[in-house]
Amino acid sequence: MTDPRKVPPDALLSALAEKLKLDDRIKEPEWTKYLKAGIHRERPWQNDDWYYVRLASTLRKVYLNGPVGISRLSEEYGGKVDRGSKRYHPAKGSRFIVRHMLQTLESLGYVRKDGTKGRVISPQGQSLIDKVSREVLQKLAEKEPSLAKYI
Repeated sequence: MTDPRKVPPDALLSALAEKLKLDDRIKEPEWTKYLKAGIHRERPWQNDDWYYVRLASTLRKVYLNGPVGISRLSEEYGGKVDRGSKRYHPAKGSRFIVRHMLQTLESLGYVRKDGTKGRVISPQGQSLIDKVSREVLQKLAEKEPSLAKYI
C-alpha cells in the first residue's frame, strides 16, 4: 500500500481533482464563480477548477489530520490580512466553503462523522486516496527511478 504522505502533494491533488471531476455525482454549484477564499483575499479564484482541487485538498487533509472539524480546517485554509501600515493579522478561511466541501465528501461516502470529534476518512475515501497515490507514484517512478522504492 502506498502512503499518501510520501507522494508530492501537488501531483496527488491534481490527479485526485481529475478523478473527482470525472465523478457524475458531483455538481459544481453556481456560486463558485463569485466566491473568494476568505476575508484575507481580495479577489475570487483565478483557476476555473478550484472547486475540485479544494475537494481533493479537503479529502487529503481529513485523511492526514482526521478527526478534524470545520474550524481547524478553516485555519488550514486561512492566510494573513493586510491591514495597511499595521502588522499582518492571521485570518481563517471561509468556513462556508469548508462546510460545503465536507458535506459534499460526506454525501459521496468518502468522509464520515466521528461523533463530536469531527470528520474522519471512510474506507471508501481511504481506498480512493491510496489508489490515486499509487498511480501518481508509478508515473513519477517512470521518470525518476529512485522513487520506485516508495510504491
